[in-house]
Amino acid sequence: MTHRAHRWRTAGVTATAAGMLTLGLAAPGAAATDPRIDLRVLVVDDGAGPVGAVTAQLKSEGIPYTRIDLDDSARPTVTAAFLSDTVGGRPRAKFQGVVLPNEAPFGAGSAEQTALESYERTYGIPQLDAYTWAHPEVGLDYTDANGYAGPLDGRTATVTTAGRAGPFGYLRGSFSFEDNSTSVDESYGFVAQPRTGFTSYVDTPVPGGTGSGSLLGEYAHDGRRELVVTFAYNQYQQQFRVLAPGMVDWLTQGVHLGQARNYYAVHVDDVFAPDARWDTGRNCTPGDIDCGDGTTDTTAPIRMTAADAQYAASWEQSHGFTLDMVFNAGAGEEWKSENGGTDALTDQLLADKARYRWVNHTYTHLFLGCVQDTSTVPWSCAKNADGSTRWVSRSDISSEISENYTWAVRHGLSVDRGELVTGEHSGLKTLPQQPQDNPDLAPALADNGVQWTASDNSRESEQRTVSGGSTLTVPRYPMNVYYNVGSKAEMADEYNWIYTSRADGGSGLCENNPTSTCLSQPLDTATGYTDHIVPAEAHTDLGHVLSNDPRPHYAHQSNLAEDRILYPVLDRVLADYQAMFADNTPIVNLRESAIGAELRNRAKWQTALDAGKVTAYRIGTTVTVTAPSGTQIPVTAPEGTKQQLLLGTTTFGTAYASRRSAWAAPGTLQAAVTLKLP
Repeated sequence: MTHRAHRWRTAGVTATAAGMLTLGLAAPGAAATDPRIDLRVLVVDDGAGPVGAVTAQLKSEGIPYTRIDLDDSARPTVTAAFLSDTVGGRPRAKFQGVVLPNEAPFGAGSAEQTALESYERTYGIPQLDAYTWAHPEVGLDYTDANGYAGPLDGRTATVTTAGRAGPFGYLRGSFSFEDNSTSVDESYGFVAQPRTGFTSYVDTPVPGGTGSGSLLGEYAHDGRRELVVTFAYNQYQQQFRVLAPGMVDWLTQGVHLGQARNYYAVHVDDVFAPDARWDTGRNCTPGDIDCGDGTTDTTAPIRMTAADAQYAASWEQSHGFTLDMVFNAGAGEEWKSENGGTDALTDQLLADKARYRWVNHTYTHLFLGCVQDTSTVPWSCAKNADGSTRWVSRSDISSEISENYTWAVRHGLSVDRGELVTGEHSGLKTLPQQPQDNPDLAPALADNGVQWTASDNSRESEQRTVSGGSTLTVPRYPMNVYYNVGSKAEMADEYNWIYTSRADGGSGLCENNPTSTCLSQPLDTATGYTDHIVPAEAHTDLGHVLSNDPRPHYAHQSNLAEDRILYPVLDRVLADYQAMFADNTPIVNLRESAIGAELRNRAKWQTALDAGKVTAYRIGTTVTVTAPSGTQIPVTAPEGTKQQLLLGTTTFGTAYASRRSAWAAPGTLQAAVTLKLP
């Protein structure tokens, strides 16, 4: 068998070697002259939304990148030396992919543009044009040839057969562009007909024309490949989030540092306990200190029944989705003692205990921060005689945790001792009244082996260490399904109070908050929950799912009772997801400890990247990655990839979205992660 030699020039490779590289990988049995391709992306940024969106996706996945700011007069000049060099006698491409705001941001024929195009041609480096218009220079006809230019709000797009066979194989087929407001154009784009060399990956029917046209596709020409996107977007829009993993996969040719998953976890707080009910007359919740007007409380608390528990178990089974039951056993025992000594709800939940994950929520839901002085509104921290803050003690905190855990073990619940959700996330700092963690919290957590404690993502969005200890927080998204409502009408009534102006009978809170928007008019309490609140909350939740965000969401047991108002939101999220994503890309439903570990690994990985302590490259079919000791390394690679161990190989990673990915570490007596690509 004759092997063709790879000959290298000073500035690049022969056409034969470049052709092999353009296919994505070097030839099997990579020779000593195969180039080294560093696993890093070059981002040329014009400050517009599309490049910012792609950059956000790279950061979310943990992919290292170098950003050039076109508005920075001190930016580096793109030259052959900036893009490539030689390491140990081997040619090196410093970037595995290039993100540009359009096809030629430096100007067609300019020195920088020419250097970039030569680099891409030489090393087979893909180029992503984040947003451009339809014209022949990107392989498309002008829009006057059975095309369209204009708003795309609400339009359906379809992943083509080529797209599903290529970088978008994780999608089922169709998805829609967002249309959140009839009065605002949210998306603009160009729908056009492909020319020779252009392969469309995403089509949409031509508005006012015939057949379909392309919105996203690959243009192969002049020894280079471009992913051409002809619609504008930002990082928060659903159409981008659906396509983002595939865009990155195409850009990196399916081999890159970092990984992406679609996560969704839902915590149900206060299980076994009753929740106070919203008073629709007084527009407050009896029991809250801002509802203390001396009026007799005539509202009945909200608590699940045995029938509600049976429904929850049935719902889980039919949807293949596990809820996290965040429980207060002491509150349940108190309810039982006050209601005849029996409790059908507890009996039913325990009968179905294996269907759920269980999370310690403390025994009685005691506030674990400072001792609250409720003599004023808002409350304040009580003071000792010397003026210091009076804290809930270490022993009281420890008792709340340990008694609940002991009850769970006694009743055979699948509880993880390392997980905790404190009542109201108390013990952690609560602004403005309590600007620091309870100093007794960390020791109590350590006493009970708690490694992960929940925090409120609306207050603290980043994971952090509890002050004075080693326990890490797990930020949770509060759902816009309120703890103090059991019916759709109550939910709509409280929603109106919060989100309507004073002139419309609301609290006016939306007028005072610059990040909030008032409703144009109050919701109909009979239909507002189903018609407005459910789609809005489901859209928010799905946005989190599609942004590679593992943080859990939380609601309350009251939302599984009476009208069972949580289920329509969950149903909508799961149905919308399954309509868009193929079976090879299921929702990842993790428990709190796994979510905490994911966030911790990401933080350590980002620290290593920021410090420049990661080296990663591909030579032929071999990928080599080194990082500081103890740092888990996220890698995505094609099916069939093996990890090289000291003796032999093992299948790398787990299958997800047509690829394999994992947090990897070097094998025994190895200093690097070494992968053998198929």
